[in-house]
Amino acid sequence: MVRSSGAAEYEFSLRETRTWDIIEDVRTLRSELGILYRNEFNERVLDKLLRDSGLAFHPVFVAEPHIFVSRTNPLVGRERVTLDDLVDLPRLAFDQGANNSFYLSEEILSTVSSRREIRVSDRATIFNLMIGLDGYTISTGIVSDDLDPAIVAIPLDVDERIEIGWIGRPGVRLSEQAQRYLDEVRTVVGGFGVELLG
Repeated sequence: MVRSSGAAEYEFSLRETRTWDIIEDVRTLRSELGILYRNEFNERVLDKLLRDSGLAFHPVFVAEPHIFVSRTNPLVGRERVTLDDLVDLPRLAFDQGANNSFYLSEEILSTVSSRREIRVSDRATIFNLMIGLDGYTISTGIVSDDLDPAIVAIPLDVDERIEIGWIGRPGVRLSEQAQRYLDEVRTVVGGFGVELLG
């Protein structure tokens, strides 16, 4: 997207942060839009929080849950894994900070207990722990070999779906750059066979 802008000068901001902070950034106009996930578990709470903040959720795609693991993980090579397969592996999750409501967790199945769990605040650390500890995290399954060839996505055999969407202010038209960003997101994720929405 940055390359396609063709601008000699530019200033973009891409913040990877906690769910609560994403909502606050869009509510306070620090960010024009934010990307969040929603499922049956967090939908009511998240939708109420967004309504109270004067924001709306716009679905982009739906994905089946996968685990991300390193290429050296013993589970690599399986067509699918179950929750039982994960019992002895460290679960890696994003720390939601002071607003650590389990409804704002960035992973599905966050209420399923784990004997080994590590909470971190950035994606690079999660990837390093996947490699160093044979840990896993649950996500959409969208990972590019170009970006991180050491990480593999394996479908997780659970009766769940992950809906990814963007949040913004209702009735406020997105800038050309924000719309271009969303178009690029749709193009990239469409190549992974997910169900595009909207």
